[in-house]
Formats: sequence, structure tokens, C-alpha cells
Amino acid sequence: MLLGTGGTVGQGTVWPLSLLAFTAATRALSFPRGQLGVTPHPPCQSPHLHPLLRRHVKPKKQHEIRCLGKVLQRLSQATGCDRVVDVGAGQGHLSRFLAFSLGLSVTAVEGDGRLVSLAEHFDQELLRELEKAQARGYSRRLPPSQRHPNTTPDPTDPASLCPRRPQHVAGWLDPQAPGQEFLLAPTPGPALAARNPLAGPVDSEQVLLTGLHACGDLSVALLRHFAHSPQVAAVTSAACCYMKLSTCPEPTAPSLPGYPLSTWVAGLPGHTLSYRAREAACHAVEEYTERLRRDSECLRIHCYRAVLETLIQAADPSKKHLGVQTVKKAHTLSFPEYARLGLTLVGLDSAAVPLDSESVCAMLCQQHKVVAFFSLVLLLAPLVETLILLDRLLYLREQGFQCALVPLFNPRFSPRNLVLVAARVPLDAVLSGLDKDIREDEDTVRGGVEPSGQGQG
Repeated sequence: MLLGTGGTVGQGTVWPLSLLAFTAATRALSFPRGQLGVTPHPPCQSPHLHPLLRRHVKPKKQHEIRCLGKVLQRLSQATGCDRVVDVGAGQGHLSRFLAFSLGLSVTAVEGDGRLVSLAEHFDQELLRELEKAQARGYSRRLPPSQRHPNTTPDPTDPASLCPRRPQHVAGWLDPQAPGQEFLLAPTPGPALAARNPLAGPVDSEQVLLTGLHACGDLSVALLRHFAHSPQVAAVTSAACCYMKLSTCPEPTAPSLPGYPLSTWVAGLPGHTLSYRAREAACHAVEEYTERLRRDSECLRIHCYRAVLETLIQAADPSKKHLGVQTVKKAHTLSFPEYARLGLTLVGLDSAAVPLDSESVCAMLCQQHKVVAFFSLVLLLAPLVETLILLDRLLYLREQGFQCALVPLFNPRFSPRNLVLVAARVPLDAVLSGLDKDIREDEDTVRGGVEPSGQGQG
């Protein structure tokens, strides 16, 4: 009941008034997370994406790129700009959709050279399939960018795709540099300068910046480049990994913090957010609520991790709060099985650590307390995320920009669903009717295609 939207807890159960008031306050002060105009349903294979664009893409990601693509398409129409720079592009799924399906000119920036190579491989694969389809006699039609907006093409027709592949760049975003120099090469050298999407003259063609779940300070860097570079007509930012934000640097430090950004939040007493608070804001509140309702076996994972932390610190006090790699299907394992894997991941000998002692068994019996504690943590999580995103919103508004926070994705399947949209033009036309567009898409999806499973939260 505390994490959900209300309901009974059990006959005769009465919550403390202070806890009920605390719950009401956290909900009232948090940004609404319900997706625009949509009743929650599991994401499924989208009939609005060409089958070739669904390859290698989980339903969750299909849902995200389709929704974000709609916003970028509207921004392109409002600004008259068809150039998009996708930062933190990963395997290029969003870039591929924007280029091949929407006909936009896309530069995909990714710091991991392996992902850049994989993205280029997927592009080539798609182009080969298009050539095969055209050889089988499909007629060519107008490219997406030249079609009437009310025209609904057959999404399975290869002619509905534009053979305009994205340009992939291996590079890192420099949050301190001006727009013309905003990329750093993975290795030193002059090769990157010619491919920098903002390397032209100051009065050259504008671009749209986007980052789909850009990690930590990367999302902040996008906003700073938008604010400081007139070449950036608009920006969309879906954030993640708040615990990786830089905070409160020393006065002599050359870099700017990822939090706080705005003058207003920086002036608030007690605005500091701990690593633990920022990490909690990254958890999937809706997913955990469903686990509580089902009394899911997955609830034991947090107790497992808490006991493992105790064992790690007992074995080596210097190994505190380590980022232990996720153990797959941990809820299906016994604790000794889980602990052996976890201890190995942090470089400890599991054979030297007692895993079935009375003290370990006593801690495992406290699972209900761990669940209660974690539930209270998640009650605060949306409030922490709200403060971080409100800080970014205020940063842009302090400088006079049009901006808005949009609950664009379904929070049950894409927990970081709030997208910050900012532009140098009025946003009314961009956001007006967006909820109707998304609702119509989702209705078509539910009516025409059976769900095929959900992606990671």
C-alpha cells in the first residue's frame, strides 16, 4: 500500500498516522510518473517499427525509441532542423530508427569502440536486407521526410524505410568544452575533428541533441552544451545512473559538478544528496511494488546482498560498498550458492568465509526487516529523482529556455521514464497532442500484436 496507489493492507491493520502522512508528502512532492495518456501494459513487438528495425532490439527498447522518436520528429518540424546528434548511442538502435524510419540526418556518438563497430554492423545488415527486398520487386516510395504527416505507410514495406544510415563516431563528450570542440577522441589524435558534429562555424546548420538514458554526468553535459551552444536547437535527455553524478567539487577543482546545476538548488540549505540517496533513485519503484503484491521470491535478493556485504566487510574491511556485479537469477539460488559467486566477483576466497554459520542464518531470518527498510527507501526514491530533475529544469529556466519534463515511457518497464525536453523555440506545438499520438500507437499495438515479453527494468 505504501509504494502503490493505496488499498487495504489486511483486516485489522492500522498504519501509524506519521507514516501515512510521510507517504502522502512524498507522493505530493514527486513528479507524476504515469506515462502520457496510456494505461500500463507490457511492452511488446511494435507494429509501428519496421521488422528490420526490431532486430536485436528488446520490446522495452522498441517502446523507448518509438516514443522518443516522436518527440524528436516534432522538434525537427518545430525547429526546421533535421540533424540529430545521439550521444551515448550504444548499439545505435535509436539512431537507426531516426535515420532509416524518420529520414533524419543522424550522428551517433559512443565512447565504446566495440559498440560503435557493432552499430555499424547492424546498419550494414539492415542495408543488405533492404537491397534484397528491392531486388524482389518492391516499389520505391517517397522517403519518410517527404511524406505528408497524415500518411500512414505500411510498416512492413521496405519502401517505408529511407536508406540514410547514421554516421557513427567513437568519442567522448567533453562537458567543459565549447560546442565546436565538444568531442574527445578515445585515443589522442586529430582524426576526430573532421567528424565532430558541432565542428562547423558558429552560424552553421543547427542540430538536435539527444541522449537516451545517458549515464551520470553525460546527461548533464548535454544540457550544458545546449545552453552554451547556439548551434543546438533543442535537446532531449532521459537520464540514468544518478549515483555516478559528480557532486560538490572542491573550490579549486576545474570541473563543474553534475549536481547541483541551478543557482536556486545550490542555494538551498541541505541540498546535498549522498551516494546512497542517488543510488536509491535509480531503482524501479513500480517493479518492486509488483514484487511486494505477489510476495515474489525476488524479494530475497536484497537480504542476500545485505548479508553478503556483512561477510565481505568481515573478511576484508577495506572492501566497503563495492559495486558487486549482478548475479543472474539470484532469487533461484540458495544463499551459499549466491555468496560464493558474489565473493568471487570481489576477489575473495569463498572457501575461507563461513556461509552456513548461526550468525548467517540469523541474518537471513531478518528478510522481512530488509524488505521493510528497502520499501521505505523506495518511498523516498521518486522524491530524490524529482530534486535532481527539478535542478536541471531550473538550470535551463534560469537561462530563459523553454523546457518541460515529460513522463514519456511506461514506468513499469522503463523506470527512468521522465524525459527533459528543451528548445530555443516554443514547446507548445511540440508537446500538444503528444499524449494522443502515443495513446493511439499503444492502442494499435495492443490490438494487433501479442506481447512477446518484457525487457529489463
